[in-house]
Amino acid sequence: MERIYLDNGATSFPKAPEVASEMKNYIENVGCNISRGGYTKAYDLEATIYETREMVSDFFNFGEPKNVCFTPSVTYSLNFVISGVLKKGDHVIISGVEHNAVARPVYNLRNDVEYTVSECDSEGFLDMEKFEKSFKDNTKLVVIAHGSNVCGTVQDIEKIGSICREKGVFFVVDAAQTAGIIDIDFRKCNMSGLCVPAHKGLLGPQGLGLLMVTDELAGAIDPVILGGTGSLSDLLEMPDFLPDRFEPGTLNIPGIVGLNAALRFVRETGTKQIWDHEIMLTKAFLNGLKGIDGIRVVGADDLTRRTGVVSIDFLDVDNSDASFALDDEYGIMTRCGLHCSPLAHKTLGTFPQGTVRFSFGFFNTMEDVKTALKAVGNIVIDYKKCK
Repeated sequence: MERIYLDNGATSFPKAPEVASEMKNYIENVGCNISRGGYTKAYDLEATIYETREMVSDFFNFGEPKNVCFTPSVTYSLNFVISGVLKKGDHVIISGVEHNAVARPVYNLRNDVEYTVSECDSEGFLDMEKFEKSFKDNTKLVVIAHGSNVCGTVQDIEKIGSICREKGVFFVVDAAQTAGIIDIDFRKCNMSGLCVPAHKGLLGPQGLGLLMVTDELAGAIDPVILGGTGSLSDLLEMPDFLPDRFEPGTLNIPGIVGLNAALRFVRETGTKQIWDHEIMLTKAFLNGLKGIDGIRVVGADDLTRRTGVVSIDFLDVDNSDASFALDDEYGIMTRCGLHCSPLAHKTLGTFPQGTVRFSFGFFNTMEDVKTALKAVGNIVIDYKKCK
């Protein structure tokens, strides 16, 4: 049975061409560290790592390559900001569709830090009027997911950034579901920080995240992980300059080399072409679902304001049974459950049962969509026959 991967919201597959070969070449033929060895091979590798910072900076119109920091994942990036910035007596605002990568570190600080979960509507969009009313005199930080990992709804981060700028509050974007798929302009959106994974829309490897911060935000962050950097080794304090201040220990160099190759592919292909393809598939899938009784689709109807993430709630079939059948009988790989986003499911009315999530990627085809639609329809029909 041919298998169809429709779980790109968890991680992209396949990866961009040359990602694996570049990582293999590094492991087999380079192998050294950076900021440690005093030899030519290490210096050449350092140049590749800095080139990757420059590529990231250019890709997101950030403009500060030295402030592009590598982390173990986007979750680590978000924790660096949330736990590093907020102090006792501060207030933070998040949205009602946030992933636990944001919600849990915020909740963990609840004894010292106030937090507000700003409401979203039934499609997952932030209620801007209520959002503006969420600000307090002690509001220090706003963290918002650009795209929902549950329903694909995309927030207006340019408008949110404008509000945060007027309020004088740090604005940090979680672009886990949109980076590499939708154009993101750091400066145009008045961001203070941008957190990105390498392994989703950027089509790179797992185990690598990006943290981009302005000098102002960087100055407000107390490092939450400390250790060797290869610089200022005579001091017991962390260096006061970026990226070293937020990059203790050995970096995931094979991952960075892989990301370099992935960025070249995404840049050459163009985010517009990637988004157009994924939305074409999404449109066809959503249109096909309209003819199937016994399911509920959550998220926005407006295709210009969503990604290729589609969640279905099977009304008469247990979602986990449906997800198992998709894989076992049709070879279709999806993700079932709460997707690490209970806030989103409560907002969308799918808590506690969750949903079956289909997430399309650049390498999926229209045939994949047709097969998925047929499978969903058959599962609903088979249940009715057995009832």
